[in-house]
Amino acid sequence: MQLAEFVLAVLLMELTPGPNMAYLAALSLAQGRAAALYGVLGVAAGLAVHAALAALGVGAAVAASPWLYQVLRWAGVAFMLFLAWEGWRGADAAEAAPAPGLTAGRLVLRGFVTNVLNPKSIMFFVAVVPGFIAPGAPVTPQLALLGGVYVGIATTVHLAIILGAAALRPWLMAEHRIRLVRRSLSLLLVLAALWLAWSTGLR
Repeated sequence: MQLAEFVLAVLLMELTPGPNMAYLAALSLAQGRAAALYGVLGVAAGLAVHAALAALGVGAAVAASPWLYQVLRWAGVAFMLFLAWEGWRGADAAEAAPAPGLTAGRLVLRGFVTNVLNPKSIMFFVAVVPGFIAPGAPVTPQLALLGGVYVGIATTVHLAIILGAAALRPWLMAEHRIRLVRRSLSLLLVLAALWLAWSTGLR
C-alpha cells in the first residue's frame, strides 16, 4: 500500500476549490466558527459514508450506472443552488446572526448532504483509491484504512478553512459590509454549483 502517495493525492484533491470548501467557508463567514464546526462534522460523515460504500462495492455500482450518477450529480447541484438562494434571500439581515431554525442537527445534515451528493467523492474512491491497494492482500481492510486516512486529512483541511474564514469574519461582517459579503458568499455557492455540474460531467 502506497500510503504516502495516497496522502498526497488526498491533499491535492481537498485543496482544490469545490463544493465542500465553498460551503464551509461561506458558513463560517456567515454564521461563525461554531456553526461551521457542525458543518465540518456533517461533511466528515458524508465522506465516511462514501468510504463505507466503496468498501462494500456500492460506489462502483453507482459510478457504473449512468442514470444513478446523473441523479446524484444534479441533486448535488440543486442543493448548492438552494443554499445560495437561501443566503441571497437573507442578505438584507441587519446583522450577522444564524438563521432561525438552523439547529446543530440541521447544520450537520446540510454538511452531510453537501458531501454525499457530490459524485466526485464517489469517483475518487472508485477510480483513484484502487490504485493504492496492495495486490494479494485483503481488500476490505485496506479500503477501510484508506477511507479513514481520507476522512482524517479532509477534516483537517476543512477545519483550517473554517478557522481562516472565522478569523476574517469580524472585519468582513461589519454592519456596513454584511449585505455585500452575504451576497458574495451566495454567488460563491452558485459558482461551486456550476463547477460541480461542469467537473462531474467530464467522464
